[in-house]
Amino acid sequence: MNFRSDNTAGASEKVLAALIAANQGAQPAYGYDDMTARAEKALCEVFERDVAMFLVTTGTAANSLALSCVTPPWGAVICHAESHVMRDECGAPEFFTHGAKLVGLPGTGCKLSADAVRETLAALPSGAVHSVQPAALTLSQATECGMAYAPSEIAALAEVAHGRGLAVHMDGARFANALATLGCTPAEMSWKAGIDVLSFGATKNGCLAAEAVIFFDKAKAAEMKFRRKRSGHTLSKGRLLAAQMLAYLADGHWLDLARKANAAAAQLEEALASLPGVRMGWPRQANEAFAIIPDGVARQLREAGAAFHPWSADYLSRQSMPGPGETLYRFVCSFRTSPLEIEGLRRAGRGEEAATRRIKVKQ
Repeated sequence: MNFRSDNTAGASEKVLAALIAANQGAQPAYGYDDMTARAEKALCEVFERDVAMFLVTTGTAANSLALSCVTPPWGAVICHAESHVMRDECGAPEFFTHGAKLVGLPGTGCKLSADAVRETLAALPSGAVHSVQPAALTLSQATECGMAYAPSEIAALAEVAHGRGLAVHMDGARFANALATLGCTPAEMSWKAGIDVLSFGATKNGCLAAEAVIFFDKAKAAEMKFRRKRSGHTLSKGRLLAAQMLAYLADGHWLDLARKANAAAAQLEEALASLPGVRMGWPRQANEAFAIIPDGVARQLREAGAAFHPWSADYLSRQSMPGPGETLYRFVCSFRTSPLEIEGLRRAGRGEEAATRRIKVKQ
């Protein structure tokens, strides 16, 4: 019953089979192989647009390199205060941009609002030599609280950012999960809504280690091949990244995996909400469920072997804040999460697992 992260799941069988096949024979190195060209073409088809694509192995590299291409060292990146780029990249965005400043804003459910971004930009004067210059806005899709930006919300944020000359980046570590929930097209959730560069995540959703940095405006990609190489993220055997991406995209496999994870999270949300004293922090919109759980119930779950993370309650609505003896926890499902795990958690939370163990001991 491991609900710590979707990173705990391995790669899908189709991705692993593609890797084994790609391991045969010889191909040009450093991304000049046929598979990499085919992966870029496949992403052009997915996004209904000619794009520039660069494969890397981690989300940290994808986000940091993408931001470095659109943000100078004296620039500012507007983000949510709880965003992955601000809290979980060990300073990589600042390092890769050679010192740009991250400006974190509040927002319920870790979602930014157009008004909050507009007010922040108004407080950062253009051309003032004593102030960092706003250069980029970055959005997490889905957010760190499992919420999804609708295309209209992305468009409203992008309009504010573009109006001030900022590039708009999307951290799409769970892009597939958000897309599966919203039911729109990849294009509608990205460039058609104003996204300039996307970190297209695949590792959390079935790849072994593969992320794509996608530039919808090729002019903004001019530095990327040099920055990727200089940072040590240009793999000599680039075809092994491309093979993963091709298998991930083929026949909608990526969306099938995301739908499985989302469906498991919906079942998990229902199971959690049925436990005594448990209430949900936010409505589930992707493959994560956030539950406010009494300490005694949380202890029962852990004693039964369930693994999950405590989470910051700072961005809950005021009415939803945990009370005394309660804690907010995050539960994440992957495409491999089974109904048996979810039922085991439900039974443990109701004390049924403990009762079963006691009966077996007596017998």
